[in-house]
Amino acid sequence: MDLGIEGALLIPIAPHDDDRGSLTEVFRRAWVPGPNEVVQANLSISGPGVLRGLHFHRRQADYWCVLAGRAFVGLYDLRAGSPTETNRAEAAIAAEGQRYGLYVPPGVAHGFFAETETWLLYLVDAYFTGEDEFGLAWDDPQVGIAWPRADPILSERDRSNPPLAQVLEQPPRYVEDARR
Repeated sequence: MDLGIEGALLIPIAPHDDDRGSLTEVFRRAWVPGPNEVVQANLSISGPGVLRGLHFHRRQADYWCVLAGRAFVGLYDLRAGSPTETNRAEAAIAAEGQRYGLYVPPGVAHGFFAETETWLLYLVDAYFTGEDEFGLAWDDPQVGIAWPRADPILSERDRSNPPLAQVLEQPPRYVEDARR
């Protein structure tokens, strides 16, 4: 499902229910663009009212799947030269009912607000070293994401992320996916 940001995809993933419970395929390599393979999986557990982000990477792509709870996701395209440069997208992703995977390409700022306790599984195509970790002020009016709460619970890092104007002094570059 197109989100209005080049390369960012909301992918429906269907649970297969029976009298024992359910089985859900949450990731398949063919669902996401890009040349890199997933190399690391992380689990983020957030209490209600927590906002994580906005974060971005210059090289790494993310694939998210909400395992439990409900998250409001905000995205912003920072990539210079992208066909959707400066576009933003918002989506609610819940573990109940219809489930989704979310692919976030490099250079797209991403964050989520936990509307309930939220278990977010995220797969990445680069090992964490800290060298490709960047941030953007979650509440920058130029970004314009309509977060569900004006006073979320934030980490010190996310409280001190720079404004959009400062990030755009050295924006990530857009790289067209050669597989398209």
